Amino acid sequence: MGMVAELERRQSAMELHVINSIQQSLDNNQPLSFQALASLRSLIINPATPDSTLSSVLDALTRSLQLNRDPVFLHHALKLLSDLASHRPHLSPFALDLLRSDSLFSSASPRLVGESLSVLLSLASIGNDMDAARFVSLCLGPSVSVRQCLLRNAEKLVFRESVLLAVFLGFTRDPYPYVRKEALDGLVKLCKNGDFDDRDVIEGCYCRAVELLRDAENYVRSAAVRAVCEWGRLLVICSEDMNKQDSSDAVFIQLGCMVRDMSVDVRLEAFEALGKIGLVSEDILLQTLSKKVLGINKDKAFKPVEGLDISASAVAGAYIHGLEDEFSVVRMSACYSLRTLTVFSLRFACEALNLMMDMLNDDSTVVRLQALDTIHHMATSNHLKVEKIHIHRFLSALVDSSSVIRSMTRKILKLAKLPQFKLFKLCIDGLLGNLEIYPQDEADVFSALFHIGRNHGKFTVHIIEEVSPEMEPASGGKLSFDSTRVAAFLVLAISAPLSHEKDVSAIPPRIFSYAVTWLGRISYGLSDLMNQEKLLAYLSECSRSSTISLADFKINEALLTVESDAPIPLCSKVDSPVSMPFWKDSGGTSDYHHQEFLSLGKSAAHAEYELGEHSELRKYVNLIFKKVKDFWSLVELGCTTEAFKGIRACKEEVASFTADSPGSSGAVAFTLQYLQVIGMLAKVWGHLRPTKMLNPYGVGKLELLFAKLDRRLREISNRFIGLSKGEELQILDLVLVACLLRLSKMEICCCNAAMKLLLSTVAHVEYLHKEGSIELSNFVTEVKKSLHDADSSSSSSTCKPLLFKRLLDSFSLQQFVLYGTPRYIHAELAVPSNDSENPLPFIPGIPASIPLAITLHNVLTESRLWVRISMSEESTQFVFLDLNLIRNEKRSINVVREFTFVAPFYRTPKAISFTVRASLGLECFRENIDRVKVFGGPKCELTYLCPEKEIFLCKSTEC
Repeated sequence: MGMVAELERRQSAMELHVINSIQQSLDNNQPLSFQALASLRSLIINPATPDSTLSSVLDALTRSLQLNRDPVFLHHALKLLSDLASHRPHLSPFALDLLRSDSLFSSASPRLVGESLSVLLSLASIGNDMDAARFVSLCLGPSVSVRQCLLRNAEKLVFRESVLLAVFLGFTRDPYPYVRKEALDGLVKLCKNGDFDDRDVIEGCYCRAVELLRDAENYVRSAAVRAVCEWGRLLVICSEDMNKQDSSDAVFIQLGCMVRDMSVDVRLEAFEALGKIGLVSEDILLQTLSKKVLGINKDKAFKPVEGLDISASAVAGAYIHGLEDEFSVVRMSACYSLRTLTVFSLRFACEALNLMMDMLNDDSTVVRLQALDTIHHMATSNHLKVEKIHIHRFLSALVDSSSVIRSMTRKILKLAKLPQFKLFKLCIDGLLGNLEIYPQDEADVFSALFHIGRNHGKFTVHIIEEVSPEMEPASGGKLSFDSTRVAAFLVLAISAPLSHEKDVSAIPPRIFSYAVTWLGRISYGLSDLMNQEKLLAYLSECSRSSTISLADFKINEALLTVESDAPIPLCSKVDSPVSMPFWKDSGGTSDYHHQEFLSLGKSAAHAEYELGEHSELRKYVNLIFKKVKDFWSLVELGCTTEAFKGIRACKEEVASFTADSPGSSGAVAFTLQYLQVIGMLAKVWGHLRPTKMLNPYGVGKLELLFAKLDRRLREISNRFIGLSKGEELQILDLVLVACLLRLSKMEICCCNAAMKLLLSTVAHVEYLHKEGSIELSNFVTEVKKSLHDADSSSSSSTCKPLLFKRLLDSFSLQQFVLYGTPRYIHAELAVPSNDSENPLPFIPGIPASIPLAITLHNVLTESRLWVRISMSEESTQFVFLDLNLIRNEKRSINVVREFTFVAPFYRTPKAISFTVRASLGLECFRENIDRVKVFGGPKCELTYLCPEKEIFLCKSTEC
């Protein structure tokens, strides 16, 4: 204890000495000594130092900075001010004022100026406090490092766009290459975040970036490629409709010239930029795949800007050069760039497919995988045409040593359309070879066989007829259970009835009875389509008939698409041999045999386990989200038609997924809902963003679009549970964009309601941000900052369309990533035995009872549900449905509830008969902006969980 007291005594004595030195300096109007400066830091970092002492330190530093211009002294003073600003937040404004003072920035030492800038930028405090004159003067100073630092951090400075534009353009001619690079990067950021509609300005920036494509330094040329891409896209947007195509072609050709650059980094940037230019003529795309100049392009030239001509021949063989590059990263980049362009031209996709087939022989696994991903993208866009010259490359990929390569190849074959039976047979043989060499791929091979069989029904029947002797049981009525080949053919056979082709011949019913002996392993392979219970029901249905025709297809298809939230039971991977009676193909199966069939299936399913999350489905879904992000870049270019085509193709692809396993129904429903939201957002964006004036005759149409967008956003926000906080934040990003779009145009804006929703959404974002410790996007951060600044300067309810338009410019659609398994909240509503011929009785003027059979999926008990019954818009009533009072309902693992609820309808008219429409709505507590103005009804907006059900009523004969 004595040693501690002695140390404290010495510390106090030293601090007293320092304080006396500070006071003496102030009294004598002298700068602080170096010894005093060295001792000040202990006072600053000591939390026990009183504020009065720290104020004296600030005064002494202020006086010393005015009296002493020695660079060493200024360097130490800078460090002290930095410590003071970071350790004492309540005194940081005074310390930062000194940091921004002329004493430091007017120093003759460039190093000191650079350090001052670094400290200010690290404290994120430079903001509005540096005027444009000082910024420009520092940029024009002799220090290259200061100039580079200012240009790199220019987005943190709050200046007019015209000031930044002039500075960036000027320093693209700086003699130092790193400064030119920072100036070009600044132009790119300015293009993304700014609001430019002056074509002369856009042309000037574009031309300057084109000039720097010939710079001597690699990193400058790389920055120039990025600048040409961004300013070129803006040039396309501001072009007239009739010139958009030519402008986009010219930008594409200009970027295509850089794929032969000597620098690897430049070539990578060039291919990445080419993939972002979506609006390209087919003849220009075809030219990139041919080193020989095509006849249609020989004399074709473009002039996007006056004095800047470029020939279509300049892009000849661009992608061939990339795919033949010596560096694998360049070859991979070229494959990915092709991937984004094949969706727009079938002919181009066919030519590109030939090149992708060659890339399957590449030495690099990542290049082969990227080539397969490009081919898969063609298949999902319905632009894949497999011919005889391609099939052998696919077969070689099926036996590749990489499991990822084999898996991606099987995914492509699931979607491929094979025009000839010979190709189909080769494909089946390849999958059987894959299964023989790599038995661990069995589940995925079975899935591929089933999908291929569905897509080629007639070919499937033909090949089953050829191999039927192999599938028959041996003597004694037992099947050969040691033959995986037989199991593969059984999987192929049972897919035929589900084919979309017409006039598919019959598969013998006994084949389906044979398949049940492999029920466990087959259901494991088909888990992406149906669970084991439905597979057994499907096989049972097919085994009843001697012929399975297209008439049975709807029944079987329904078996695949019925939703189930129960866990999926599956057999163990190893099945035990089961003796099976030989079923004669005699036009049907007896009831006895059918019961034996079912009991056999149950015994085969004895060893079962609960299937966990379907990671394979999530991978598919996240690939869809990645495509959506690419399509949004087309929306920003004004090419909404092309974007809609891509989104529509994604919807069709997702609609082909089945949703039977736990979480998969929610994932599929969520993906479809997300695609619908992005589609509606793109429509509104296309109407508002490119135009300067809104056509007054289009206001009504826009209001309808906004109403649909609001409904879609409400549904995706409230009809899914189990989303992570990060996933919810990405959805709220879209809600913020919808609010800003409303507020950016006075003609269609309902300012008060939109502002309330905007503010409540930002508040909810902040809550999720604090709860989940998740980093916010730049767009959300900018919205929060702008709203805070607007609130501090004026009333928060004041609409500022220019502010909201600028915030929209900072929006960039982020790729949505689904990590969990969301559950879809929905309901089914029915009135048993009610139609126009069997109406419900009622007495005019007396409430009528309407018995509703209700099934709820994933609805929590604490949810507020309302039955909405309407005869017309003026005659609507709401009945509250309290789930805590519901009794005798059937539940399925607390996820599905089935019960009957008798709803009263009070407003029965004086008529012989009438109809009402009923639906079930979920009250959205977050959607508390627009109140439902119905007495006795919900306080907040409703999200409807099922389609409206029409109910027929007729006057009772006892009246």
